Amino acid sequence: MGVKFIRTTEDFKCENCGNEVKGNGYTNHCPKCLWSKHVDIHPGDRASNCNGLMEPIRAELIRDGYDITYRCTKCKLISKNKSNKKDDFESILNIVKKHTDKIFK
Repeated sequence: MGVKFIRTTEDFKCENCGNEVKGNGYTNHCPKCLWSKHVDIHPGDRASNCNGLMEPIRAELIRDGYDITYRCTKCKLISKNKSNKKDDFESILNIVKKHTDKIFK
């Protein structure tokens, strides 16, 4: 049996770009720069002691949006999260371009 998602509604200030983010219980990254913070072990539990910034390192087109891959700048954990309709599309495209440029160099 899987771990149950814990919906946690929190507003926060992005520690990467300073954007004020209004949470809805499913918000886990800044919609402006797409950076996140390593605060969960399981989604919504706020049980991680790491608290490192999660850099978006890859974005892959999926059926109804993008999967964004993150790497923690502190502990190097890799995780994925789905994009949100409120996410800045230019930021998503920049991640795609950055990843593509690395592949073709």
